[in-house]
Amino acid sequence: MQSTVTLSRALSYGSEVHHGASQSLDVSGITEEIDESGRYDSLRPRIFSMDRQTRADEIRRMSSAPEVMLGSVHAVTETGSLLAASMGGSQLGPYVSGAGRVILVVGTQKIVSDLDEGLRRIEEYSFPLEDARAQAAYGIHSAVNKVLIINREITPGRITVVFVDEVLGF
Repeated sequence: MQSTVTLSRALSYGSEVHHGASQSLDVSGITEEIDESGRYDSLRPRIFSMDRQTRADEIRRMSSAPEVMLGSVHAVTETGSLLAASMGGSQLGPYVSGAGRVILVVGTQKIVSDLDEGLRRIEEYSFPLEDARAQAAYGIHSAVNKVLIINREITPGRITVVFVDEVLGF
C-alpha cells in the first residue's frame, strides 16, 4: 500500500515509534509494519508487556513523549484543521506537543468543509463505529470524551499528514 511506502521514507531505521489504536493504521498495514518488522523501536508492544499496576507512571511517560507518534484523525477541514476524538485521550498529548514528530495517515473520505461538519462527522459517523469496535474488542462502550482541534502547528515539519485516496478508518 502507498501509505506504507510513504511511511518507510518518513521514518529512519530504528526510530522510536508509538501509535494508538487506529483502524486507519491497521487497515493500511502500518500497525503490523511498525510492531513486527523489526525496523523500528515500537513502544506499543513494550508498553503492553509492562505491568499497569506497578509501572503506570513509566507507561504514561513513555506513551506521552515518543520520538515519533503515528495515528490518524477523524476529520480534516478544507482549511486544514485536524479533528481527533478520544475516549481516554492517550494519543492527544503526543499529537499536541509530546511527540517529537507526528505522522497522521488519513483517508480522503475524512475531508469535510468546516469544523461544524467535522464535529458532526465525529458524533454521527466515527463514534458509532468506534463504539461497536470497542464493544467487540474490549467489551466496553467507547465515548467522545475529549476532542482535539489542531488549526496550525508552530514547529515547521513536526506534523505530517499523509492522505490516502481510499476509504480508510472511521
